[in-house]
Amino acid sequence: MTAPRPAAGPSDGTDEHDGSDDLHRLPPPRPAYDAHTWKEIAYLLLNLPVAVFGFTYALTVVVTGGALTFTVIGLPLLALGLLGARQLGKLERARARKLLGVRVAEPSPLPIAKGGGAVQRLWMALKDPVGWRTLLYDAIRLPWGILTFCTVLTSLFVLWPVLPYLARVMANLDRAMVRGLLSPSDELERRIAELESDRGIVVDTAAADLRRIERDLHDGAQARLVNLAMGLGLAKEKLLEDPDTAAAMVEEAHGEVKLALQELRDLARGIHPAVLTDRGLDAALSAVASRCTVPVKVTVDLPARPAEAIEGIAYFTVSELLQNISKHSGARTAAVDVWRTADRLILQVRDDGRGGARLDGGSGMRGLADRLGAVDGLFVVDSPAGGPTVVTAELPWRDRTA
Repeated sequence: MTAPRPAAGPSDGTDEHDGSDDLHRLPPPRPAYDAHTWKEIAYLLLNLPVAVFGFTYALTVVVTGGALTFTVIGLPLLALGLLGARQLGKLERARARKLLGVRVAEPSPLPIAKGGGAVQRLWMALKDPVGWRTLLYDAIRLPWGILTFCTVLTSLFVLWPVLPYLARVMANLDRAMVRGLLSPSDELERRIAELESDRGIVVDTAAADLRRIERDLHDGAQARLVNLAMGLGLAKEKLLEDPDTAAAMVEEAHGEVKLALQELRDLARGIHPAVLTDRGLDAALSAVASRCTVPVKVTVDLPARPAEAIEGIAYFTVSELLQNISKHSGARTAAVDVWRTADRLILQVRDDGRGGARLDGGSGMRGLADRLGAVDGLFVVDSPAGGPTVVTAELPWRDRTA
């Protein structure tokens, strides 16, 4: 049985708190407008002076440049105005980023300094889509700047309870205008940036290859040919005095000639092997596989030979991957498969080694990835610890010209 509950009596002030007061407690005070709302209001109030300046600038550039088009200074003035509009757009993107939180990528700079001549640089500036879009943005902003400034300024005194909602709606329209007119053309700008990066990679790679060839010539065949010339000179001096010694020196020089020729052949093979030019990827990759320390099965299934540049990149990619297998993999077997899918040439190199290959592992993988990326290719490494390792490379297919 349970004990009876004691009768309720008058409270003596020592009862436990039952939480009923929490229901009537007021929330802590907080500002009516948060920091984000004040930033939007500041942006909208600044619209008027910014719009007046931008409209005046756009009108001056277009009217002055258009009126003087038939004179010598008309087009240069218009080009300078478009370059100045680019800077105004940069300031507007910074203002929107600071006050509205709009992250708009900066357009690629015009390669004015790299233009071929004054006329080419002038034409490049005149057809700049970023400058023209910025002028359009400045031209249409004046009515909107007047509207937003008057609305926000009046609402601060009359409609302040609903001002945050009005500010959010107008700020969203500003965000849309910034994204629509001041952002770069996504696909075009991305492609320009990629091409600029790829061009730098190609130039760096070509310079590195030239330095490697120069170093190989200087340290290998050139040094042997210098020794050969010195040896033949000494043999010529001893030809009459000591024919036997001269004959031995000529024999030694003959050996130097053979070694120099072999080094030159190896160097030529590293530049562009003759078997690749004469017989294509199948025979060239089979020759590379025969020099690998691991048994390699080569399968090439191509309906025709690709363009010479693509064929060369494919050859050197597989060649370097097989060198990595010989040096680092500890594999027992490997395989190379080459085939075409639609407009892509696919290379796949597999081995059953220890795995753990990475693009940043110091085995030349990053360089291969950069070289393939420079021609719109792909390079993917799948190499878990313990193996197996599968490296897949894609190259754009281009038909060989006659």
